[in-house]
Amino acid sequence: MENPNNEEILPRDATREEIESLVHEPDKIPAAAWLLTFTGAIAQLARYGVAVTWQNYLQNPRGNELLPGALGLGQSKATIIQNAFLLFEYITPFFFAFLSDGYLGRHKTMLISLMLLAIGYVILLATSTPNALSHGAGVGGFAATVILVGLGQAGISAVMYPLIGDQIPETSPKVKRKKGGELVVTDRKLTIQYVFNGYYWMVNIAALSSIATTLVEKHVDFWAAYLLATGIFLLGIIPVLLWSRHLVKPLPDDNALSQTGQVLLIACRSGFRLSAADPEFQRLHKDRTVEWSADFVSQLRRGLKGCRVIICFVIFWLCYNQTTNNLISQAGQTEQIGISNDTIQSLNPIACIILGPLIQSVIFPFLRRRKVASGPIARMTCAFFFIAAGIAYAAGLQQLIYSRGPCFEYPLECPAAKDGEHGGSLRPNEVNIWVQTPVHFLLAAGEILGLVALNEYTYSEAPSNAKSMVQAIQQLAAAIGSALGLALGPVSKNPDLVILYASLAGTMAVSGAVFWVTFRKLDIGYEAENDAAENTGTSDVSIHDGKETC
Repeated sequence: MENPNNEEILPRDATREEIESLVHEPDKIPAAAWLLTFTGAIAQLARYGVAVTWQNYLQNPRGNELLPGALGLGQSKATIIQNAFLLFEYITPFFFAFLSDGYLGRHKTMLISLMLLAIGYVILLATSTPNALSHGAGVGGFAATVILVGLGQAGISAVMYPLIGDQIPETSPKVKRKKGGELVVTDRKLTIQYVFNGYYWMVNIAALSSIATTLVEKHVDFWAAYLLATGIFLLGIIPVLLWSRHLVKPLPDDNALSQTGQVLLIACRSGFRLSAADPEFQRLHKDRTVEWSADFVSQLRRGLKGCRVIICFVIFWLCYNQTTNNLISQAGQTEQIGISNDTIQSLNPIACIILGPLIQSVIFPFLRRRKVASGPIARMTCAFFFIAAGIAYAAGLQQLIYSRGPCFEYPLECPAAKDGEHGGSLRPNEVNIWVQTPVHFLLAAGEILGLVALNEYTYSEAPSNAKSMVQAIQQLAAAIGSALGLALGPVSKNPDLVILYASLAGTMAVSGAVFWVTFRKLDIGYEAENDAAENTGTSDVSIHDGKETC
């Protein structure tokens, strides 16, 4: 289209040739999407700020100046409890996904989850004071907190990514001119990728709360750390409560869930062939008219394809979960120069904050301009190898710790650790805590590439009325990883930690290779399906009463 002065009016709808030839870029992101990313980040701020202290809270007794503690349960029990919490937190999203997609909707589910989190954090605060601990309230209060916070985080995990994605409008690709004069095409899937990366970046900024809470934990007490995290959380959720009317709130559809169950049941009875549930197949071979459409079955097939990819993240989560328990304990075995053992874990979000913009704003545009494919499967594969490298480094570091005195293979456990020169505190092995830094940067690179790509892929592949359920399946992989972590609890002790880390690193590397060989062709199909959607002006299909609504 041109104006009277023969100047082209932009932006305008892109032609098929322009979609294929011009560089694709993200479109503008609505303020509602950023509001939700802020809310999700606030929820994670409280979670990280509180949960990072739990290993010390559970493991160590009170009275050690170098290692704060409260319940004194020991490393093995503390690690088992931490993994049990993660397992609970990762299984329960199915319940919230069912409520969200079928009955309450994602917005109401989010509000209920925020309420559960608020109650849980207040209980933890009340039962972590010295007076409450001296009266035996610590264990009971912690148990109640684990249940409420686990449920609240499960709800947030089930709905937050889909609800953020829902705020990105369904629009056809547009041609626009950048400030330098270059013509580009807006791409909804890149917009979703950008906002998901932005959300992950904000979550990692929020995770820096662990620096403040662990410092307060060490220099004041646990209750003060929990007061800080709880207060920020309660204030931070106010904006989404005040401006919730501006959010896009997809309606729940219990009919879609019922139809999904029927289709899957037919497929299972037919040798796991989803084509057997096709309406035409049912009409010809079963003399039956079904309520769903052929497109419903096609969309469900795409969603199940995404679920196959999700299950491969079990080992990813098993390795990543080491940051919440064994790596904190590893840091406690070193000389804590200027930082505590659980504060060093904050290097992980710091690394994400540094690497996130570099990957999103430098590396990805560089690859797009040179037409180098960087689909979600390729990014996930790279993530697996970064995680393997991080855990392999942890194995080497653990061997270094075991090679140094005073306790060698039994840090903090031998008589020499109680030499009286550390003011009554245990003497760690002679390794500087900052040597653990590369672990956190390698794991951060794996997080950014793997988890954002996974959320992008599953959001795109899932039917609109089942996105929360597919998101919950992601948490299932994390739950299985935590269950495996529980099984490894008895060997999470000296002198077996080198073997533990080395075994995890090797398993992760092999998993990455198998993942790439198995799923590399899905990147081609992913691009083709999304390009086809762009050419028709649609990218998501909502299943409702057997009809498509775009």
